[in-house]
Amino acid sequence: MTLDDLRVFVAVCRAGSLSSVARELGCTQSAVSQHVKRLERETGVALLERQPRGVVPTQAGRVLEAAAAEGISGLDLAIRQLRDLVDGESGYVRVATGATTVRHFMSEAVVAYRRRHPRVNLEFRTVSSGRGSFDALADGTLDLAWITLGPPVRGIEQRPVVELPWVLAVRSDDPLAERPYVDASADLCDVRLIRLPPNSASAAHLDAACAESGVRFAHDTSVADWDTALLLAELGVGRAVVPALPGLRVPGDGTLRLIPVPALRPLPVGWAVRRWDALSPPARAFADLVEGYRRRGGADVKPGGADGSGQVRPT
Repeated sequence: MTLDDLRVFVAVCRAGSLSSVARELGCTQSAVSQHVKRLERETGVALLERQPRGVVPTQAGRVLEAAAAEGISGLDLAIRQLRDLVDGESGYVRVATGATTVRHFMSEAVVAYRRRHPRVNLEFRTVSSGRGSFDALADGTLDLAWITLGPPVRGIEQRPVVELPWVLAVRSDDPLAERPYVDASADLCDVRLIRLPPNSASAAHLDAACAESGVRFAHDTSVADWDTALLLAELGVGRAVVPALPGLRVPGDGTLRLIPVPALRPLPVGWAVRRWDALSPPARAFADLVEGYRRRGGADVKPGGADGSGQVRPT
């Protein structure tokens, strides 16, 4: 068996399809099948089970997939480290994040990093879920992922960077706009809110924090990201409970107000990696730079703001 055989087999197990892997590799389905057949000859067992809509690994296939994925990931990390030793400051850093994250958490760090490491290629990728980020970290296609922290995940190390308090976003003419803070159980139980992405980690954390406080929110609108929720609240379409994002400024005479909801447990966010000690020097430098900016300038919402405006202010 060859390393290519194992790479193709892992890809087939994750995709559940020979044809989709063939398209991705730019080869024929027969060529992909030959990689799997060679492994089956070498191991003496069936590794895939054909089904009407694709393939799934057999029990033996799952054993080989887990071992192969771990080994390939380790080899990829070693190769990247060797390249870094040769290239010094050159290379690339692949980060799972989105536009909202770059804008609110990484903008200063990206500018500073580009000045300090002009030869390193920064590559930002949008991943639809935390599980997708973990899979990409595990197979070596990503170096870093900025996530809402959650329970431990096997094979992944999570590092907290900042905790974000929750705020209620409302238009300035809303009856709640002049409150120094809101009591979730007393003020929000009968309020219909703009919903965060229902399958997101931040929404799950908010639901859990509400359950701890005995609060159950109703929703009439849903959005894909925090910035959209803030925009809709500013337009008067609805109210939204969102994290107090770093770098967000709300003028005292503007149309948007952010009111602290202190009873809700803050949202922890930070880095996820496969192994910190295996990160390339460029990736570690970027992670440390983002963390340094956030620890020096994490967001906080003072009750009512110093001028009663409910502004988001740096700590």
